[in-house]
Amino acid sequence: MTEPLQRLRNQRFLLAQRPQGEPGPDTWTYDEVSVTAPGEGEVLVRNAYVSVDPAMRGWMNAGKSYVPPVGIGDVMRAYAGGTVVASRHPDFAEGDTVTGVLGVQAYAVAPGRALRAVDTAIAPLPVYLGVLGMTGMTAYFGMLDVGEHREGDVVVVSGAAGAVGSVAGQIAKIRGSFVVGIAGGPEKCRYVVDDLGFDACIDYKSEDVRQRLAALCPGGVDLYFDNVGGTILDDVLTQLALHARIVICGAISQYNAGAVHGPVNYLQLLVMRATMRGMVIIDFADRYAEAAQAMGAWLAEGRLRHHEDIVDGIEQFPDALMRLFRGQNVGKLLLRLNPA
Repeated sequence: MTEPLQRLRNQRFLLAQRPQGEPGPDTWTYDEVSVTAPGEGEVLVRNAYVSVDPAMRGWMNAGKSYVPPVGIGDVMRAYAGGTVVASRHPDFAEGDTVTGVLGVQAYAVAPGRALRAVDTAIAPLPVYLGVLGMTGMTAYFGMLDVGEHREGDVVVVSGAAGAVGSVAGQIAKIRGSFVVGIAGGPEKCRYVVDDLGFDACIDYKSEDVRQRLAALCPGGVDLYFDNVGGTILDDVLTQLALHARIVICGAISQYNAGAVHGPVNYLQLLVMRATMRGMVIIDFADRYAEAAQAMGAWLAEGRLRHHEDIVDGIEQFPDALMRLFRGQNVGKLLLRLNPA
């Protein structure tokens, strides 16, 4: 370790209360505390980047979910990546670069078994929090395993300019699909088509989604990768092909709603003998290496593109999080830290 721990200060955001609707200033407590030394089997990490994800909103809520809620007074849960400062785990040494669930904080002590070593000679650290991280894994397994993607499928992806949707659509395109994105605003739609290579993109802010889907997908939609829920899900349900598959990856339009808008047109699942299936990426943890190898090869070949939307300073976390719900990010949203 290059400097005494007592000289290090940990800046962090704690969950002060469970928000009703959008998280506001009262949702958070910001503080600075002394950095603690790692115990046996643990590693101290200096975070360089924190991943800002829609799932964070769900983690704030009390109630049953796929992971326990963040406790009141606890550091806000987040994926992050950084450099090992001190280690008492045999698999990690000072200077190693790692990722894991490290929280919205400048320094984190974590069990070594919960960390993943990454090689920044192959790709920069932000890439391991995006296309080669949980968002990329979600796109890969959501499209291929949950969505059962087949060559020739007509695929629609909502949130197409976001971290997961942008990768999911590209995977479908690489594997021989006609791919339509749905995004908000002309700039995002241009990015989805011109930069990511989707065949078309519907601007839900200015176009009639149902009419445009009917025109673009006259034979129906074989696979819908849903990141937004709400009325857009309802629109796609009316355009399903026989035996269509719908992947429920997220529903960002509903996360801050007082009452969730469920699918009004769900009977189309019966009519078209379609399936709708939810997914959580932790179910595929034992296969992450498979996805990383495949996507790493596509990256090296120039077939898979990515974009990191980076906000500087841990103090910007509350505003950065709200960028997700206001549709202000393109690609993977990250917070870049500069801990002392």
